[in-house]
Amino acid sequence: MNVIDFFSGCGGASKGLEQAGCNISLGIDFEPDAASTYRANFPNAQFILDDVRNIAVEDVVNNVPNITEEPLLICTCAPCQPFSNQNNKKSDDDIRRTLLDETHRFISAFNPEYILLENVPGMQNVDADVEGPLCRFLSFLTKKGYQHLKFIAKSEEYGVPQKRKRLVILASRLGKIEEPAKTHGVNDIPYVTVRDAIAMLPELRAGETCEIDPVHRCSNLNSTNLERISLTPEGGDRRNWPSRLINKAHKDYEGHYDTYGRMSWGKPSPTLTTKCHGYSNGRFGHPDVRQNRAISMREAANLQTFPHDYLFTGTLGSMAKQIGNAVPCELARNFGLAILNHFNRVQEGQE
Repeated sequence: MNVIDFFSGCGGASKGLEQAGCNISLGIDFEPDAASTYRANFPNAQFILDDVRNIAVEDVVNNVPNITEEPLLICTCAPCQPFSNQNNKKSDDDIRRTLLDETHRFISAFNPEYILLENVPGMQNVDADVEGPLCRFLSFLTKKGYQHLKFIAKSEEYGVPQKRKRLVILASRLGKIEEPAKTHGVNDIPYVTVRDAIAMLPELRAGETCEIDPVHRCSNLNSTNLERISLTPEGGDRRNWPSRLINKAHKDYEGHYDTYGRMSWGKPSPTLTTKCHGYSNGRFGHPDVRQNRAISMREAANLQTFPHDYLFTGTLGSMAKQIGNAVPCELARNFGLAILNHFNRVQEGQE
């Protein structure tokens, strides 16, 4: 099954779908660093570096002229920031809110057997009663004869060592498709933990880069933050500090305790964001009290279930943005398996 990955970013969804058994034909994104990362990890796939609004159907055909010779899956994970609860600057004028509409013309042109959409759960609440982007998309799919399934996926229930809720749409023009079965947190199968994901990596000090893995690098910390994290136990946060180290804004404030926090070894991590390289930006402190630093980019990638040798390009901040924006590979792999299993059942006449 061929895959066109719109808004591919650095390739999390593509890698998971490839691991499930799909053929990654084309990635599309407008971020240069993400494009460079994608190309490094998918040397046999084509890539279009441009804003999707500038891309014509003919451009896709020119890159992959045989795209419809095999069953086709269109993956569309449009930027989530316009819909995220983490974004305090959401605007009705944000042009990213209409990017999903751009995929309609490609779906009409290529008539794919399957469509996969992944985004933050908040997307379904945006203009829900006035034909918002998701409503328009689902209405379009129905008119095109697709049956679709909408559900909220908890990433930790699919083998991802991270708590990360996502809105998922699985659509097929070959018949009704079911929600993928959960793989963890059921049948006595425990969640994958931070320890499972990163404990094997070499120790680092703040600001260091591993000699054998340039992606295993972490941000530096000033003297105040070094003192703060040195006084923070595993799973702890600013509530463990003396009063003199607490920011004025937090002195009389209850809440947002994840900022300046350490992760816990025995749990899935909190949701990684595009600023997961920053100790002050969330519970991104390393759980090992001997390592007074934020997690490295390799550790962040492992928590997103990228392969251990996945290549990333760009600055530390760019890597964090790419990794934080990515679809966890293991989550995408489970979706890919569900799609391929459905297709096989259709071929065998079981659907």
